[in-house]
Amino acid sequence: METQRTVLIYLLILFSSYSTLPAQSSTARSNAWGMDILISTNGIGLGTFFRHEYTDDLSGFIDFSISSAGDESENEFYDPHSGTSFTPGKINRFLVMPLFCGVQYRLFKDDIMDNFRPFINAAAGPTMIYVFPYNDEYFNALGKGQPRYTGGGYVGVGAFFGSERSTLLGINLRYYIIPYRSGIRSMWNTTKDQFGGFYISLIFGSTW
Repeated sequence: METQRTVLIYLLILFSSYSTLPAQSSTARSNAWGMDILISTNGIGLGTFFRHEYTDDLSGFIDFSISSAGDESENEFYDPHSGTSFTPGKINRFLVMPLFCGVQYRLFKDDIMDNFRPFINAAAGPTMIYVFPYNDEYFNALGKGQPRYTGGGYVGVGAFFGSERSTLLGINLRYYIIPYRSGIRSMWNTTKDQFGGFYISLIFGSTW
């Protein structure tokens, strides 16, 4: 978690300095693609997206991401002798892979300079939860997993910084809702039926 906080602080400083650059005149761009770095209490995830502008305010997009998910009752310990960490009672690991379609609406377009572009967004779609055993080496365990399928979505608020002539740089605060009604066993004595939560998405992309 300390490493994640450090990365987030440096990137926020980068965003802040970039947003102070003077806005540049640019032609309208209709498409964008790029990547998301997702940060949550569960760890770091990666995603990719494609966005199409319908109007100056409204865009549609599709995004895909992969991130880990843990159980709220987990307690991780560090073994100084082996140099590894472990979680007593943990049975399964989870990778959450949503494929969402959504809409994004720019806020205050006529009131705020173009080098700071706040927005709200929402998305929904199918999600695969990949379940694989905990008591095995990580990459070996990946081959022993099984997929489970559900649906979900998120709502978010964020902003892009700087000029949008050819690059995108932004941040998006999202709350994911990804239920799995029957639950999946995560610990010896618990099952997990919600795979969402609060995420910070750092956005890097290109426009054309």
